[in-house]
Amino acid sequence: QVQLVESGGGLVQAGGSLRLSCVASQHTFSSKIMGWFRQAPGKEREFVARISLSGRDTVYADSVKGRFTISRDNVKNTMYLQMNSLKPEDTAVYSCAVARAGSNIYALNIASYEYWGQGTQVTVSS
Repeated sequence: QVQLVESGGGLVQAGGSLRLSCVASQHTFSSKIMGWFRQAPGKEREFVARISLSGRDTVYADSVKGRFTISRDNVKNTMYLQMNSLKPEDTAVYSCAVARAGSNIYALNIASYEYWGQGTQVTVSS
């Protein structure tokens, strides 16, 4: 069982920045693709970004491309999401997740993730 704990959320004005962190409980963190998702009130959970084992390959949702940057530190068992130029529509609960072993970073869907964090609230005011 992998436990994931997110932090870094908060209230920020439009145009501002936040950096989210996700700390994993196990050393196997470095052997799994990781991802960030978000869920706004009344909406389904949506993909934000994901990152390969080494951190060399990343995939972003079109809505955040050019504004958000995903990264990871396998020594610290931590993944990050740097969010810049935030918009009110970015308001949501952001959760991190661990993909199943052997997943392909370019062929993942939400069902490919087996462990999830509780989430951290991000609120962007206009």
